[in-house]
Amino acid sequence: MVTLKQKWNPDIELECLVVGVHFPGFMLKGAVSALDDELNGKITELLRSNDISPKKKSITVIPTFGQVKTKRILFVGLGKEKTVAEEDWKEGLAKAFRKVKEMRLSSVAVDLESLSGQLDPERAASLLGEVYMESLYTLQTYKRKPNKPIVHIEKMYLYSEYDSVKIQKSIDKGFVYGKSTNYARTLVNMPPNLLTAPVLADYAQKLGDTYGMEVEILDKTQMEELGMGALLAVNQGSTEPPAMIVLKYQGKDEWKDVIALVGKGVTYDTGGYSLKPRDGLIGMKGDMGGAAAVLGAMQIIGEMKPAQNVVAVIASTDNMISAAAFKPDDVITSLSGKTIEVLNTDAEGRLALADAVTYSKQHGADYIVDIATLTGGVVVALGKEMTGAFTNNEQLLKQVQAASLMTGEPMWQLPITKKDRERVKNSLMADLNNSPGREGHAIMGAAFVGEFTEGTPWVHLDIAGTSMTKQPNEQQTYGATGVMVKTLAQLVLDFVPFS
Repeated sequence: MVTLKQKWNPDIELECLVVGVHFPGFMLKGAVSALDDELNGKITELLRSNDISPKKKSITVIPTFGQVKTKRILFVGLGKEKTVAEEDWKEGLAKAFRKVKEMRLSSVAVDLESLSGQLDPERAASLLGEVYMESLYTLQTYKRKPNKPIVHIEKMYLYSEYDSVKIQKSIDKGFVYGKSTNYARTLVNMPPNLLTAPVLADYAQKLGDTYGMEVEILDKTQMEELGMGALLAVNQGSTEPPAMIVLKYQGKDEWKDVIALVGKGVTYDTGGYSLKPRDGLIGMKGDMGGAAAVLGAMQIIGEMKPAQNVVAVIASTDNMISAAAFKPDDVITSLSGKTIEVLNTDAEGRLALADAVTYSKQHGADYIVDIATLTGGVVVALGKEMTGAFTNNEQLLKQVQAASLMTGEPMWQLPITKKDRERVKNSLMADLNNSPGREGHAIMGAAFVGEFTEGTPWVHLDIAGTSMTKQPNEQQTYGATGVMVKTLAQLVLDFVPFS
């Protein structure tokens, strides 16, 4: 996909060269300086007249009129070199790649030296790979094909004088991160009549087969034999069978220090008899965003092959209404043996996670990170840009937070107190209740799931606000974001076991 070269050459034919310009505009770097010489100072003139703008995220395209064999130059404004934020840098580059796509070009060359500025070249190359993949993502629709065929960028040339081996490794990592994020996006964006629990299981099976992972998919009969009463209760109203999906990646000689990535895979959530309002039903195809994040992370892990042991566990079903559906006041028995009084059938995700967390422990999990579009309460608390984080172990949370900082997927810790835990135990009929009330709703969901960890170090990530967006930007289309794919993978890649 990418060809590395040290320096731009005016005699090589290119459709488009992407370069960066900073304030002050006459401080030319990398290929921009060489281009200015070849074009007899025209770039400097255009910068001084503000026809090329160094302003953050500005895009300017100029033709070369045959003076060099590069047909056109695309300038990305990066602002002041010493103060450019990583997020602005990524958005500017994303705008550039989208412009190349809009121009229907099949190849692009990128000058890393002029673009990277104060960024470490390896970091810049890795982020460039991510941005390239994510900004060019196309939302899969089911409309009739457009008259004009879509032109894909099929080839990239990257100019960098830095260590070519390190740059290649970094950009390859970026491509993998971006590709896997897009994989998760596609799963979440699929209509719920096309992505059911059995279909999600098929995707997991193919992923496991591709990377030589051990795959286990439990059907309904097997779940009944094992006693997965929490997940089965959610599935009662459905005509689609549930699936408990397990993928194992073994990166160490012994099956120890096992990190469990546990995902909520509710492929559509009506709320059951605690029915959602009409507007609340729209977008509920995305209630398996946690499962998609786990599968995306497992794809990265399969590609990067870290020396860690990982078990992915996904509890998948839809939550429908029928004469057989579970209902408020039911008492169910989870895989752990704990009984649960159902007070809200729309608090179904925590029930599915309860059995998945227990099953991850049965597969030897020493550390657990679960991820779910769990509560509207986390959106009220933290908005649409911040993932909610909860834990019973600060040491594990610090490693998850470090991974999120590295990948640019922010999170914020919310507390679970002793009184919160007491609220989910407040039931006359069972060991636990699944919905103590609206107050602190996100905390109650987390506290409930935490009851099934039995003290195993655990972090819960609530992505209800961050997994989908209606406000696309340069790097993000409308719909699924693929949030936390990179964070989960980075956690595994950098993980330091502790006891």
